Amino acid sequence: MKGLFKSKPKTPVDIVRQTRDLLIFADSNPDTREKTKREEKFATLSKLLRELKQILYGNSEAEPVSEACAQLTQEFFKDNTFRLLIVCLPKLNLEARKDATQIVANLQRQQVQSRLIACDYLEANIDLMDILVSGYEDPDMALHYGAMLRECIRHQSVARYVLESEHMKKFFDYIQLPNFDIAADAAATFKELLTRHKSTVAEFLSKNYDWFFAEYNSKLLESPNYITRRQAIKLLGDILLDRSNSAVMTRYASSRDNLRILMNLLRESSKSIQIEAFHVFKLFAANQNKPADIIGILVENRSKLLRLFAEFKPDKEDEQFEADKAQVVREIAGLEPREN
Repeated sequence: MKGLFKSKPKTPVDIVRQTRDLLIFADSNPDTREKTKREEKFATLSKLLRELKQILYGNSEAEPVSEACAQLTQEFFKDNTFRLLIVCLPKLNLEARKDATQIVANLQRQQVQSRLIACDYLEANIDLMDILVSGYEDPDMALHYGAMLRECIRHQSVARYVLESEHMKKFFDYIQLPNFDIAADAAATFKELLTRHKSTVAEFLSKNYDWFFAEYNSKLLESPNYITRRQAIKLLGDILLDRSNSAVMTRYASSRDNLRILMNLLRESSKSIQIEAFHVFKLFAANQNKPADIIGILVENRSKLLRLFAEFKPDKEDEQFEADKAQVVREIAGLEPREN
């Protein structure tokens, strides 16, 4: 007889709905006098989040089932469970936060009837990006919200919102936060924003050239922090050498202030900064329409530059680097001063 009264297994939809009810409870800040009840509810919520993660990712015994994933995804974006999860994240314990972060990440890739419904939801709830970006200001939340943010900006429209928002300016400070892990996470998000969606990035850089590169030069390339400088010069090379940013590259390589910064980076004691700086410096040398003041600086510093390049070698043999260096040396050696 006992077997007749077995409870029906919960469906993905049931689990999401139960999760939503508990998140609403968590969000409503119930009276602390009900401490035991509250702890029980939070323990159940943690258990449900683990179950949701298991449906989406599978486990050691079973792969995820696409139909279950689709049902879960559809329900998650109905009635704002997704928003509640992000808003309530600070109230969860560390393990539940980790599970929630992985759930949010996975939901960005789940298709329902061949559509990424996460993208539609985020476009309609774009203010959630404000919460995620500002998360870098909370040491307890920064790495969770940062990981969620990187997954959300896989969607081009969401990345465009962050790029065009006032938040972009904050990244120059987040990258230099004293907490190394948070600064590194912010740098990873910053790189993703500036390299993933080529056409959106090119448009952003063209429209925001003046303030963006003023900040980039002064706060990152001239930062007193070695790691910040190293990451910044590497990313600058990635941005400027990307074909979709050719107009921005030409503009950057026509500025004497930019050239001055690059020449200082070439003189760094760090080999890796020198090499990355060279990849950007060569754009100034190779520019066939160099402004007169750029030619003037290169001619004035010709002997120093040629001496530097004579001893300039990467740690591993690199034919392409040697070919680029030879071309730069030829360009600089053959320069004639020109009147402004």
